[in-house]
Amino acid sequence: MAVLEILEVPHPGLRAVAKPVAVVDDSVRKIVADMFDTMYDARGIGLAATQVAIEQRIVVIDLQETVGEGEDAKAVRTPLVYINPELISVSDETNFYSEGCLSIPEQYAEVERPAACRARWLDEQGEAHEGDFDGLLATALQHEIDHLNGVLFIDHISKLKRDMLLKKLTKMRKAA
Repeated sequence: MAVLEILEVPHPGLRAVAKPVAVVDDSVRKIVADMFDTMYDARGIGLAATQVAIEQRIVVIDLQETVGEGEDAKAVRTPLVYINPELISVSDETNFYSEGCLSIPEQYAEVERPAACRARWLDEQGEAHEGDFDGLLATALQHEIDHLNGVLFIDHISKLKRDMLLKKLTKMRKAA
């Protein structure tokens, strides 16, 4: 498979609204495989197709939770694929997570989102699913669906915090 280029702010492609996948076929499965390769290579936990300049409603997530302790600790991969994901409902209760984004490298901010959500999506075989999510997976899914709608996590924080974060990013890029 292939590692794709990840778009970074202020690339206009990050504001694109993705189109639904009409048919889940081998070409879509190749995109999914390339997205996983790209996400793992960048050490992320989620990636939306729009972040790699593909304007289709495809999301991959793998929280890569650690099992074991000390020297025996291992990151266990649990790759999850969401094609045409949509939120059906969200909880009134909210959580704050320090979110980051592969398109805004090494920058993080506390973002408030619904603590739980219900979503529907297609899998890699085109089968329809519906499910409930909470915790980090709920946050990650909402974050990635935002990408498909041209929304970045920095759109959920104050203008002051957003400007500071983007200024730090510019400074970091100049130093590199």
